[in-house]
Amino acid sequence: MSKLRIGFVGGGGMGQMAHLSNYAVLRDQCEVVALAEVRPQSARLVADRYGIPEVYASHQELLAQAKVDAIVAPQQYRHHPALIPDILRAGIPVFTEKPLCLTVEAGRELVRISEETGTLHMVGYHKRSDPAMERAKKEVDAWRASGDYGKLRSIRVAMPPGDWIAGADMPLSAGEPYPSLVLEQGPADYTDQQTRDLDAFVNYYIHQVNAIRFFLGENYKLTFGDRAGVLLVGESESGVTVSLEMAAYQTSIEWHEQVVATFEQGFVRVDLPAPLVRQQAGKVTIYKDNPQLGSPEIVQPIMPNVSAMRNQALNFLAAVRGDRPAPCTSKEALEDLILARSYIDFMSRTYGQQPANT
Repeated sequence: MSKLRIGFVGGGGMGQMAHLSNYAVLRDQCEVVALAEVRPQSARLVADRYGIPEVYASHQELLAQAKVDAIVAPQQYRHHPALIPDILRAGIPVFTEKPLCLTVEAGRELVRISEETGTLHMVGYHKRSDPAMERAKKEVDAWRASGDYGKLRSIRVAMPPGDWIAGADMPLSAGEPYPSLVLEQGPADYTDQQTRDLDAFVNYYIHQVNAIRFFLGENYKLTFGDRAGVLLVGESESGVTVSLEMAAYQTSIEWHEQVVATFEQGFVRVDLPAPLVRQQAGKVTIYKDNPQLGSPEIVQPIMPNVSAMRNQALNFLAAVRGDRPAPCTSKEALEDLILARSYIDFMSRTYGQQPANT
């Protein structure tokens, strides 16, 4: 297997902590050969640290001069509409952070360009790549296919705010100021306050919005949001109840994120670690209670010591090679923006205000 040549467009905080540090050690599968970073001193620090031979001042320079098989572009998501089309039109598979962008309209345009050019655009919902999530998804799909534990009744997600960095090493930086970026505007029919709240919601909770669909395997629609902004409720195309519990409380050190798929006679639960935890997957708990199949039992499979971010990098490389589909493409990520927009619309229409906890 020949190594993939990877280019990075952006070497800032998340670029280093979540992505570059993972690709740099996958030497049997890829080599990071180019970095585009608008801060020259910081670019040199990062390139020297990770052994990146080519450094460019912009993504345009990288596209024009570097020979790469794929690009990882850890950018601020409201910068995606101004930057990602250039990469897609160059025909180079690209990975971006979540969410796809801010608005449904800009998201549809990114999807259109990806489909028109036939170029992969994988969106970084890293929780899908957590080994615990992958294991739980297989269990849920098997139960739905067999019917051994009854019908799927609900998908419940909870994520109170907490220490998402979890003591991660800080990124390299020369202290240069970031230049101003061309950032996507909010929806044309939104007030400034609505745009701020949409921005906050997709920044904080779009992972969980996406995780619900991951387990469902189908779309869902909003049916309720409480006045306090703690609970979001919906229903899937096949009638499964879904819920997202947001800031019911907060933690100062621990991370309490949980996904539960409940059936009539059991459940599959995932307890996830903080996003930047290294060498650690989530935990899976499987509860079975069908008397016809035996006594009730709780099973907790042992997960490998692989983080979601590391496995996400492996999944992107596999998708670029054509070994397997990407965990989430821009087309599916667009559905998250549609749900987010419907939530803000509901809160405005029903209460005349936006969620209190975003």
